[in-house]
Amino acid sequence: MSLKGKHIGFGLTGSHCTYDEVLPEMKKLVDLGAKVTPFVTHTVASTDTKFGKSEDWIQKIKEITQEDIVDSMPKAEPFGPSTPLDCMVIAPMTGNSTSKFANAMTDSPVLMGAKATLRNGKPVVLAISTNDALGLNGVNIMRLMATKNIFFVPFGQDNPQVKPNSLVARMEALPETIESAIAGKQYQPVLVEKFRD
Repeated sequence: MSLKGKHIGFGLTGSHCTYDEVLPEMKKLVDLGAKVTPFVTHTVASTDTKFGKSEDWIQKIKEITQEDIVDSMPKAEPFGPSTPLDCMVIAPMTGNSTSKFANAMTDSPVLMGAKATLRNGKPVVLAISTNDALGLNGVNIMRLMATKNIFFVPFGQDNPQVKPNSLVARMEALPETIESAIAGKQYQPVLVEKFRD
């Protein structure tokens, strides 16, 4: 299957340390011929961290996609019946957003885009990045894994010795996961070593 001509929503949440891994995958989708509409949470749009300034990340996203950024609930709302997506990606997907999504709390443009995509019967692809995936958030991840039309980018422990509860998606598997999700299948295997040898 080709991603050429597909309209993909690409949501980013506040796992700032993974943006350097995520943005090349966003560019890869554009290079494959997909139309990529970026969605960001308030945290992404307004928080400066040791990993970079929010305005710099926003500028990089604009340069990659050449699309307007969906950064408010009114901007996200049309991506229901009027402007349907072929797939909604959330990468990175923080533990906070995972918890909200699993419990039907739609309080950001990113989660609004995901909710609208599910309502349209289209796939949502999640690339988790959370320090408590094997802690309190484990139940939320499993709930989402058992939900129709939700698919996961393969993930694994990124630093078992220092952060034993942390799981991060293998971001480079994003295009293949999207292709499988559009075909209605979970890309396998889901549980992997975070880094390939």
